[in-house]
Amino acid sequence: MARFIRKLLPRRWRPDYLEIPVVRLQGVIMSGGGPFRQNLSLASTAAVLEKAFAEKDAPAVAISVNSPGGSPVQSRLIYRRIRDLAEEKNKKVYVFVEDVAASGGYMIAVAGDEIIADPSSIVGSIGVVSASFGFTDLIKKIGVERRVHTAGKNKATLDPFRPENKEDVEHLKALQLEIHGTFIDLVKERRGEKLSDNPDLFTGLFWTGTRGVELGLVDGLGDMRSYLRSQYGPKTQLRLISAPRGLFGRKVPSVDIKFDGIGSGFANGLIDAAEERALWSRFGL
Repeated sequence: MARFIRKLLPRRWRPDYLEIPVVRLQGVIMSGGGPFRQNLSLASTAAVLEKAFAEKDAPAVAISVNSPGGSPVQSRLIYRRIRDLAEEKNKKVYVFVEDVAASGGYMIAVAGDEIIADPSSIVGSIGVVSASFGFTDLIKKIGVERRVHTAGKNKATLDPFRPENKEDVEHLKALQLEIHGTFIDLVKERRGEKLSDNPDLFTGLFWTGTRGVELGLVDGLGDMRSYLRSQYGPKTQLRLISAPRGLFGRKVPSVDIKFDGIGSGFANGLIDAAEERALWSRFGL
């Protein structure tokens, strides 16, 4: 209410501080949601991004990123929405890396006009990975017969209950190389001549924020409050933007419809939680 009243006042009567809206993007990047994880997707972030960029008096939007990656599609959709809003609203975007902005998390980070990290932040991991398990020996031991019937000879590609097939792996590698190329092109487009010529830059390796500055993946080191005050003055204030609220003040939830039974949904949630834990653990977190 106080902010609304201030906006009604003539500009000369308003407080002389500058307010920068802040959006916090944290979690594994994947579509959908559930009780076992906090995830990022276009659906879960679109409303809060729109709200932040709608602040007319703010010259910039600050985005805090803390993500080990995930879906390349959702990563690019979030990246594209940030850039579209920045151009539409004519605002500068500052991205501040917390613990990690790796893989899809770094793809989101390059939406920033400037990327600032902590010296110990983890950045990079510009690559594509797919992981699964093979259960062929297990089902033999427990006496289970696998029966798969398809229309289309490739419909059961990469079935974890069948022996790995060389042609299946080659097809997967081709897809990965295509997605990897899209990722590399996006980073080069946004970072341009800032990037070093280090041959390991696009191999999937990751580095600290300090090394990221040397490689051109990051523009500087620091924390959000200090850095923005150095840019806009000591009276600069930060305001965290939360999800829009409904008629009775409750946050408007994103809708995630699944056609699973209760038991199936619970099992899927446990698997998703394990996958999320594995992504964070890869970076020692």
